[in-house]
Amino acid sequence: MRRSIAQRFAQALIVLTGVVLITFVMLRIVPGNPIETMMGEHADAATVARMTAELGLDQPLYRQFLRYIAAAVSGDFGTSYSLGKPVSQLIRSAFVNTLILALFAALFAWTLGIACGLVCAVGKNRLPDRLFMGFSLLGISLPVFMAAMFLQYLFAFKLKSFPISGTDSWRGFVLPAVALGWNSAGQVAQMTRSSLLEALEEDYIETARAKGLGRFGVLMRHALRNAMLPVLTMMTVQFSSLLSGAVITETVFSINGVGRLMVQAIAGRDIPLLQGTSLLATSVVILGSLLADCLYAVLDPRIRKEG
Repeated sequence: MRRSIAQRFAQALIVLTGVVLITFVMLRIVPGNPIETMMGEHADAATVARMTAELGLDQPLYRQFLRYIAAAVSGDFGTSYSLGKPVSQLIRSAFVNTLILALFAALFAWTLGIACGLVCAVGKNRLPDRLFMGFSLLGISLPVFMAAMFLQYLFAFKLKSFPISGTDSWRGFVLPAVALGWNSAGQVAQMTRSSLLEALEEDYIETARAKGLGRFGVLMRHALRNAMLPVLTMMTVQFSSLLSGAVITETVFSINGVGRLMVQAIAGRDIPLLQGTSLLATSVVILGSLLADCLYAVLDPRIRKEG
């Protein structure tokens, strides 16, 4: 098992290095000069050339990459062109809001998804099953920005129950969390239902029933416990995706998170800031996938034996 985890960790490092390299190269082969974008159209050529040299953008690409990697390992991701602050400082302050939003969204998605999946599996092909599965399909297929604007219109503009934007209090995170977590809730509900129905067909369920265990006991102590293994793996990956930055949700609700910071970096051709946010998003997703693999191996003895 340790060997398997070490191999997956090595693979994660290779993928991370590849993503950083691709991002680094792509940002520099895009037409246009980021210094001209930062200083405006009225900047003279001498000033642009001087700033380009000071920032090292006139050096060969491989030297720029090696210098960036060496600085990034020590936690220095450069200084934002547009905001004039260290990228690491900007990411730390923005990541707090993204973390809170991700926690609210995950709590909503997992609570609703597991509950709906459980009800649907127990009442297979009945009205609650078809109704909840219909809502879960709607949550999966509905674009996040449409859900966000609908919630803003209904609960913020019409009912005035929650703020339309901003995060001055915990209430400001409710609507963004629902909009962001609705898609994940639908996925969790479908996975829970599918896994639970499959577990209820196993031989050990019949054995538990033959021993006189009630329906609720069979469901909670045996079926649900084994059915939750793939669900927990998916939930871990989902949370890492939420942490990587909800670009659309943070933009619609004006939340100063990592996703909105990335949008600002793209709009302003802010290379250091865009590299830093991309590196964070990639690292979180890779770490989440690695954690999901390890969690599954810990919870499932069969995986440990195979490893």
